[in-house]
Amino acid sequence: MDVGQRVAIVGMCVSALLAVLKVIVGWMAGSTAVVADGVESAGDIFASGFVWVGLRLAAKPPDANHPYGHGRVETLSGLVVGLGLMLVGVSICYHSLQTIGERHAPPALYAVWPLLVSIGAKSFLSWLKFHYGRKIRSAALVADAWNDTIDILSALTALTAVGLTLYDPSRFLAADHYGGFGVGLIVVFTGLHISRDAALILMDTMPGEDLMNEIRLTARTVPGVYGVEKCFARRTGFQYHVDLHLEVSPEMSVRASHDIATDVKNRIKRDLKWVADVLVHVEPSPEAITSDAAGGEPKPRR
Repeated sequence: MDVGQRVAIVGMCVSALLAVLKVIVGWMAGSTAVVADGVESAGDIFASGFVWVGLRLAAKPPDANHPYGHGRVETLSGLVVGLGLMLVGVSICYHSLQTIGERHAPPALYAVWPLLVSIGAKSFLSWLKFHYGRKIRSAALVADAWNDTIDILSALTALTAVGLTLYDPSRFLAADHYGGFGVGLIVVFTGLHISRDAALILMDTMPGEDLMNEIRLTARTVPGVYGVEKCFARRTGFQYHVDLHLEVSPEMSVRASHDIATDVKNRIKRDLKWVADVLVHVEPSPEAITSDAAGGEPKPRR
Protein backbone atom coordinates (compact mmCIF):
# COMPACT_ATOMS: atom_id res chain seq x y z
CA MET A 1 0.00 0.00 0.00
CA ASP A 2 1.49 3.37 -1.05
CA VAL A 3 1.74 6.46 1.12
CA GLY A 4 -1.27 8.17 -0.51
CA GLN A 5 -3.57 5.28 0.40
CA ARG A 6 -2.24 5.15 3.96
CA VAL A 7 -2.85 8.88 4.43
CA ALA A 8 -6.39 8.51 3.06
CA ILE A 9 -7.10 5.68 5.54
CA VAL A 10 -5.77 7.77 8.44
CA GLY A 11 -8.06 10.58 7.32
CA MET A 12 -11.06 8.26 7.28
CA CYS A 13 -10.38 6.99 10.81
CA VAL A 14 -9.85 10.46 12.28
CA SER A 15 -12.94 11.85 10.53
CA ALA A 16 -15.03 8.94 11.82
CA LEU A 17 -13.96 9.59 15.41
CA LEU A 18 -14.56 13.33 15.11
CA ALA A 19 -17.97 12.82 13.50
CA VAL A 20 -19.15 10.55 16.31
CA LEU A 21 -17.72 12.88 18.97
CA LYS A 22 -19.29 16.05 17.56
CA VAL A 23 -22.71 14.57 16.78
CA ILE A 24 -23.06 12.95 20.22
CA VAL A 25 -21.70 15.89 22.21
CA GLY A 26 -23.55 18.41 20.04
CA TRP A 27 -26.84 16.55 20.51
CA MET A 28 -26.31 16.20 24.28
CA ALA A 29 -25.28 19.86 24.61
CA GLY A 30 -28.16 21.07 22.41
CA SER A 31 -25.97 22.77 19.79
CA THR A 32 -27.11 22.85 16.16
CA ALA A 33 -23.74 24.20 15.00
CA VAL A 34 -21.75 21.39 16.62
CA VAL A 35 -24.10 18.71 15.23
CA ALA A 36 -23.81 20.33 11.77
CA ASP A 37 -20.03 20.24 12.03
CA GLY A 38 -20.30 16.58 13.03
CA VAL A 39 -22.38 15.83 9.94
CA GLU A 40 -19.74 17.62 7.88
CA SER A 41 -17.07 15.37 9.41
CA ALA A 42 -19.22 12.35 8.52
CA GLY A 43 -19.13 13.61 4.93
CA ASP A 44 -15.34 13.58 5.19
CA ILE A 45 -15.47 9.80 5.70
CA PHE A 46 -17.27 9.54 2.37
CA ALA A 47 -14.70 11.86 0.78
CA SER A 48 -11.64 10.05 2.12
CA GLY A 49 -13.20 6.71 1.15
CA PHE A 50 -13.54 7.80 -2.46
CA VAL A 51 -10.00 9.14 -2.42
CA TRP A 52 -8.71 5.79 -1.14
CA VAL A 53 -10.62 3.86 -3.82
CA GLY A 54 -9.42 6.28 -6.50
CA LEU A 55 -5.79 5.94 -5.43
CA ARG A 56 -6.00 2.14 -5.46
CA LEU A 57 -7.52 2.01 -8.94
CA ALA A 58 -5.18 4.70 -10.29
CA ALA A 59 -2.18 2.60 -9.24
CA LYS A 60 -3.14 -0.20 -11.65
CA PRO A 61 -0.66 -0.52 -14.55
CA PRO A 62 -1.63 0.28 -18.18
CA ASP A 63 -3.36 -2.45 -20.16
CA ALA A 64 -4.66 -3.00 -23.69
CA ASN A 65 -7.82 -0.97 -23.08
CA HIS A 66 -6.11 1.72 -21.00
CA PRO A 67 -2.73 2.43 -22.63
CA TYR A 68 -2.39 5.69 -20.67
CA GLY A 69 -2.96 3.89 -17.38
CA HIS A 70 -5.81 4.30 -14.89
CA GLY A 71 -4.77 7.65 -13.42
CA ARG A 72 -7.98 9.41 -14.46
CA VAL A 73 -9.87 7.33 -11.88
CA GLU A 74 -8.01 9.28 -9.20
CA THR A 75 -9.11 12.58 -10.76
CA LEU A 76 -12.66 11.29 -11.15
CA SER A 77 -12.72 10.43 -7.44
CA GLY A 78 -11.81 14.05 -6.71
CA LEU A 79 -14.82 15.17 -8.78
CA VAL A 80 -17.11 12.79 -6.87
CA VAL A 81 -15.73 14.17 -3.58
CA GLY A 82 -16.59 17.70 -4.68
CA LEU A 83 -20.13 16.83 -5.78
CA GLY A 84 -20.71 14.87 -2.57
CA LEU A 85 -19.58 17.80 -0.44
CA MET A 86 -22.03 20.11 -2.21
CA LEU A 87 -24.91 17.75 -1.39
CA VAL A 88 -23.79 17.48 2.25
CA GLY A 89 -23.51 21.27 2.48
CA VAL A 90 -27.02 21.86 1.13
CA SER A 91 -28.40 19.30 3.61
CA ILE A 92 -26.62 21.00 6.53
CA CYS A 93 -27.98 24.42 5.51
CA TYR A 94 -31.53 23.09 5.29
CA HIS A 95 -31.56 21.30 8.63
CA SER A 96 -29.81 24.16 10.46
CA LEU A 97 -32.60 26.62 9.60
CA GLN A 98 -35.55 24.30 10.21
CA THR A 99 -35.92 25.12 13.92
CA ILE A 100 -34.38 28.59 13.93
CA GLY A 101 -37.53 30.28 15.33
CA GLU A 102 -38.04 27.88 18.24
CA ARG A 103 -37.27 28.94 21.81
CA HIS A 104 -35.01 26.52 23.65
CA ALA A 105 -32.24 26.40 26.24
CA PRO A 106 -28.79 27.58 25.09
CA PRO A 107 -26.18 24.88 24.41
CA ALA A 108 -24.06 23.59 27.27
CA LEU A 109 -20.53 24.94 27.70
CA TYR A 110 -18.89 21.57 26.97
CA ALA A 111 -20.14 21.83 23.37
CA VAL A 112 -16.95 23.73 22.53
CA TRP A 113 -14.56 20.88 23.39
CA PRO A 114 -15.15 18.65 20.34
CA LEU A 115 -14.70 21.71 18.13
CA LEU A 116 -11.32 22.48 19.69
CA VAL A 117 -10.25 18.84 19.26
CA SER A 118 -11.41 18.94 15.65
CA ILE A 119 -9.40 22.08 14.88
CA GLY A 120 -6.21 20.47 16.20
CA ALA A 121 -6.73 17.11 14.46
CA LYS A 122 -7.75 18.63 11.13
CA SER A 123 -4.79 21.01 11.16
CA PHE A 124 -2.45 18.02 11.32
CA LEU A 125 -4.40 16.04 8.70
CA SER A 126 -4.50 19.00 6.31
CA TRP A 127 -0.74 19.47 6.52
CA LEU A 128 -0.16 15.73 6.04
CA LYS A 129 -2.38 15.46 2.96
CA PHE A 130 -1.05 18.63 1.34
CA HIS A 131 2.51 17.41 1.88
CA TYR A 132 2.04 13.96 0.36
CA GLY A 133 -0.61 15.02 -2.18
CA ARG A 134 1.76 17.53 -3.77
CA LYS A 135 4.68 15.14 -3.45
CA ILE A 136 2.95 12.38 -5.46
CA ARG A 137 0.88 14.86 -7.53
CA SER A 138 -2.45 13.42 -6.41
CA ALA A 139 -5.42 15.63 -7.27
CA ALA A 140 -7.73 13.60 -5.03
CA LEU A 141 -5.42 13.75 -2.00
CA VAL A 142 -4.91 17.51 -2.43
CA ALA A 143 -8.70 17.89 -2.75
CA ASP A 144 -9.08 15.97 0.50
CA ALA A 145 -6.47 18.26 2.09
CA TRP A 146 -8.52 21.30 1.06
CA ASN A 147 -11.53 19.58 2.55
CA ASP A 148 -9.68 19.27 5.88
CA THR A 149 -8.59 22.90 5.67
CA ILE A 150 -12.18 23.98 5.22
CA ASP A 151 -13.09 21.74 8.18
CA ILE A 152 -10.92 23.98 10.33
CA LEU A 153 -12.81 27.04 9.07
CA SER A 154 -16.19 25.34 9.62
CA ALA A 155 -15.18 24.35 13.17
CA LEU A 156 -14.11 27.94 13.86
CA THR A 157 -17.45 29.16 12.48
CA ALA A 158 -19.32 26.74 14.74
CA LEU A 159 -17.12 27.73 17.69
CA THR A 160 -17.87 31.42 17.13
CA ALA A 161 -21.60 30.74 16.88
CA VAL A 162 -21.67 28.65 20.06
CA GLY A 163 -19.55 31.25 21.84
CA LEU A 164 -21.99 34.04 20.94
CA THR A 165 -24.95 31.99 22.13
CA LEU A 166 -23.24 31.20 25.42
CA TYR A 167 -22.12 34.82 25.87
CA ASP A 168 -25.66 36.25 25.68
CA PRO A 169 -28.43 33.67 25.10
CA SER A 170 -31.16 36.31 25.18
CA ARG A 171 -29.71 38.17 22.20
CA PHE A 172 -27.79 35.49 20.29
CA LEU A 173 -29.82 32.31 20.77
CA ALA A 174 -30.25 31.96 16.99
CA ALA A 175 -26.49 32.35 16.42
CA ASP A 176 -26.05 28.63 16.99
CA HIS A 177 -28.45 27.88 14.11
CA TYR A 178 -26.85 30.45 11.85
CA GLY A 179 -23.49 28.91 12.70
CA GLY A 180 -24.75 25.56 11.39
CA PHE A 181 -25.99 27.30 8.25
CA GLY A 182 -22.58 28.96 7.82
CA VAL A 183 -20.87 25.57 8.11
CA GLY A 184 -23.16 24.28 5.35
CA LEU A 185 -22.29 27.21 3.03
CA ILE A 186 -18.59 26.62 3.57
CA VAL A 187 -19.01 22.96 2.62
CA VAL A 188 -20.97 23.88 -0.54
CA PHE A 189 -18.34 26.32 -1.80
CA THR A 190 -15.55 23.86 -0.98
CA GLY A 191 -17.32 21.23 -3.08
CA LEU A 192 -17.64 23.70 -5.96
CA HIS A 193 -13.92 24.50 -5.84
CA ILE A 194 -12.87 20.84 -5.74
CA SER A 195 -15.29 19.88 -8.55
CA ARG A 196 -14.02 22.72 -10.74
CA ASP A 197 -10.37 21.69 -10.36
CA ALA A 198 -11.13 18.03 -11.09
CA ALA A 199 -13.28 18.94 -14.11
CA LEU A 200 -10.45 21.04 -15.60
CA ILE A 201 -8.10 18.05 -15.40
CA LEU A 202 -10.69 15.73 -16.97
CA MET A 203 -11.08 18.26 -19.82
CA ASP A 204 -7.33 17.97 -20.58
CA THR A 205 -6.55 21.52 -19.49
CA MET A 206 -2.90 22.32 -20.18
CA PRO A 207 -0.51 22.65 -17.21
CA GLY A 208 0.99 26.01 -16.29
CA GLU A 209 3.41 27.74 -18.62
CA ASP A 210 6.29 27.12 -16.20
CA LEU A 211 5.89 23.35 -16.61
CA MET A 212 5.57 23.62 -20.39
CA ASN A 213 8.78 25.67 -20.53
CA GLU A 214 10.56 22.94 -18.54
CA ILE A 215 9.60 20.42 -21.24
CA ARG A 216 10.77 22.67 -24.10
CA LEU A 217 14.05 23.59 -22.44
CA THR A 218 14.82 19.96 -21.61
CA ALA A 219 14.11 18.89 -25.21
CA ARG A 220 16.46 21.58 -26.57
CA THR A 221 19.39 20.28 -24.53
CA VAL A 222 19.62 17.24 -26.83
CA PRO A 223 22.19 17.67 -29.65
CA GLY A 224 20.59 17.93 -33.09
CA VAL A 225 17.40 19.63 -31.89
CA TYR A 226 16.72 22.96 -33.64
CA GLY A 227 13.58 23.78 -31.71
CA VAL A 228 10.18 22.72 -30.42
CA GLU A 229 7.41 23.67 -32.83
CA LYS A 230 4.45 22.44 -30.76
CA CYS A 231 4.14 21.08 -27.25
CA PHE A 232 1.01 19.76 -25.56
CA ALA A 233 0.49 17.97 -22.25
CA ARG A 234 -2.46 16.35 -20.51
CA ARG A 235 -2.71 14.99 -17.04
CA THR A 236 -3.63 11.33 -16.52
CA GLY A 237 -3.64 10.89 -12.76
CA PHE A 238 -0.34 11.57 -11.04
CA GLN A 239 1.68 12.42 -14.19
CA TYR A 240 1.44 14.07 -17.59
CA HIS A 241 1.55 12.62 -21.10
CA VAL A 242 3.33 14.94 -23.55
CA ASP A 243 2.95 15.40 -27.31
CA LEU A 244 6.00 17.10 -28.81
CA HIS A 245 6.71 18.37 -32.36
CA LEU A 246 10.49 18.42 -32.70
CA GLU A 247 12.44 20.40 -35.33
CA VAL A 248 15.55 18.75 -36.81
CA SER A 249 17.66 19.16 -39.94
CA PRO A 250 15.73 18.13 -43.10
CA GLU A 251 18.91 16.50 -44.46
CA MET A 252 18.93 13.89 -41.70
CA SER A 253 18.14 10.25 -42.36
CA VAL A 254 15.05 8.72 -40.82
CA ARG A 255 17.23 6.68 -38.48
CA ALA A 256 19.22 9.71 -37.29
CA SER A 257 16.09 11.79 -36.62
CA HIS A 258 14.51 8.81 -34.86
CA ASP A 259 17.55 8.52 -32.59
CA ILE A 260 17.28 12.21 -31.68
CA ALA A 261 13.56 11.81 -30.92
CA THR A 262 14.35 8.82 -28.68
CA ASP A 263 17.04 10.81 -26.85
CA VAL A 264 14.58 13.67 -26.27
CA LYS A 265 11.92 11.31 -24.94
CA ASN A 266 14.36 9.58 -22.58
CA ARG A 267 15.85 12.83 -21.30
CA ILE A 268 12.47 14.41 -20.54
CA LYS A 269 11.31 11.29 -18.67
CA ARG A 270 14.62 11.15 -16.80
CA ASP A 271 14.80 14.81 -15.79
CA LEU A 272 11.10 15.57 -15.31
CA LYS A 273 9.68 12.92 -12.98
CA TRP A 274 6.16 14.30 -13.38
CA VAL A 275 6.12 13.23 -17.06
CA ALA A 276 4.87 9.68 -17.68
CA ASP A 277 5.55 9.43 -21.41
CA VAL A 278 6.40 11.53 -24.47
CA LEU A 279 5.13 11.12 -28.03
CA VAL A 280 7.60 12.83 -30.39
CA HIS A 281 6.76 13.94 -33.94
CA VAL A 282 9.77 14.96 -36.02
CA GLU A 283 9.56 17.89 -38.46
CA PRO A 284 12.07 19.67 -40.74
CA SER A 285 13.36 22.86 -39.18
CA PRO A 286 12.59 26.03 -41.20
CA GLU A 287 15.74 27.57 -39.74
CA ALA A 288 17.86 24.71 -41.04
CA ILE A 289 16.25 24.91 -44.51
CA THR A 290 16.95 28.66 -44.72
CA SER A 291 20.52 28.18 -43.54
CA ASP A 292 21.13 25.38 -46.06
CA ALA A 293 19.77 27.50 -48.93
CA ALA A 294 22.12 30.31 -47.95
CA GLY A 295 25.06 27.94 -47.87
CA GLY A 296 25.64 28.44 -44.16
CA GLU A 297 26.26 25.94 -41.41
CA PRO A 298 22.98 25.33 -39.50
CA LYS A 299 23.23 25.24 -35.74
CA PRO A 300 20.59 23.96 -33.33
CA ARG A 301 18.80 26.59 -31.25
CA ARG A 302 19.39 26.65 -27.51
